[in-house]
Amino acid sequence: MNTTQDTILKGCSVFLEDRVLDCGFIQMKGRKIINTGTIDEIPTSFDGRIIDLPPAYKLVPGFIDVHIHGAAGADTMDGTSEAMQTITTALPKEGTTSFLATTITQSDSQIEQALKNAAAFAEIQQPGQAEVLGIHLEGPFINSSKAGAQPKEYIKDPDIALFDKWNEAASQLIKLVTLAPELSNGEAFVKHLSNNGIIASIGHSDADYIDVKQAVEAGATHVTHLFNGMKGLHHREPGTAGAALKLDELKVELIVDGIHIHPEMMDLVYRMKQAERMILITDSMRAKCLKNGVYDLGGQEVSVADGKALLKDGTLAGSILKMNEAVQNMTRYLNAPLIEIIKMATEVPAKQLNVYDRKGSLSSGKDADIVLLDEELQVASTWCRGQLAYQRED
Repeated sequence: MNTTQDTILKGCSVFLEDRVLDCGFIQMKGRKIINTGTIDEIPTSFDGRIIDLPPAYKLVPGFIDVHIHGAAGADTMDGTSEAMQTITTALPKEGTTSFLATTITQSDSQIEQALKNAAAFAEIQQPGQAEVLGIHLEGPFINSSKAGAQPKEYIKDPDIALFDKWNEAASQLIKLVTLAPELSNGEAFVKHLSNNGIIASIGHSDADYIDVKQAVEAGATHVTHLFNGMKGLHHREPGTAGAALKLDELKVELIVDGIHIHPEMMDLVYRMKQAERMILITDSMRAKCLKNGVYDLGGQEVSVADGKALLKDGTLAGSILKMNEAVQNMTRYLNAPLIEIIKMATEVPAKQLNVYDRKGSLSSGKDADIVLLDEELQVASTWCRGQLAYQRED
């Protein structure tokens, strides 16, 4: 369905920034939202298309995934336009309308090819598929002791010259970098990223509390998949995780699949960070949307079964989580209003990426990135920049 003409979606709950309209509407034209309100506020002169929706359904902003490697058999590191096309086509099925194409630690040449490819694809992408907002460089500037599923043979200390070369190859589209600030040149690297408007994210790190505090003072504002791949919380040394929880300057990513983090930890995080500092991610790999089996991640064999993606040694290797599932899980794990949980997948990442002027809420003038959720928070329909990208077959 092409919505170049005026289209109104009406009759269900509409989740705005500060309130929920119980029986509302959204009007969109072309790629943009041009009006919202309650159904009695629909202009009487409107002569475009009207789509009536079930009253129990919910219209929410499109989800923004700042940490996703792949889906449906494709991975950012494949370095091909076909792989990016597969990912951007698959993501609207889970309500994701924009994302950061995320790399993994590999050889310099493989990383550079993936960066060039993602940037080239971003130049030609069209409405009707999830939008590549930029690139998340995860590795190789991380601590080998907290490598997780990142291949250790390619890990290296932060290198500003190499990063600048890569960012040039990526047409300046690297928006977020995961790094270990305790490494040699780590603090200078954080300052360099911050000075260039790039998010410095602490992750795959063995940093202690002081290391993290110094990184924050240097400009770090983000934490990659909180609790996973980092020094844990201890009463004698708060570690990376403790610092992430305590320091208000840091927003934290969370893989809410019930595997990477115990569900009861979510309440602790929510009490300390509140919704405005929590970002739901998938960290998904190519096996998402596919059946159980053996798949590749950064040249490593990953077995997928029972909702888990594992290396041969049992190390977690990303996830197969979908964004709407993360939202569903949070409603079970937290005693929090749904509007707050939705913000963790929309408004908070949009503000962190500095795209809140066009993404992250259903305000007039913003991109028509809209998701229709049913009573179970399953995705019924997704619009990406005004075009229907996914319609469930009921």
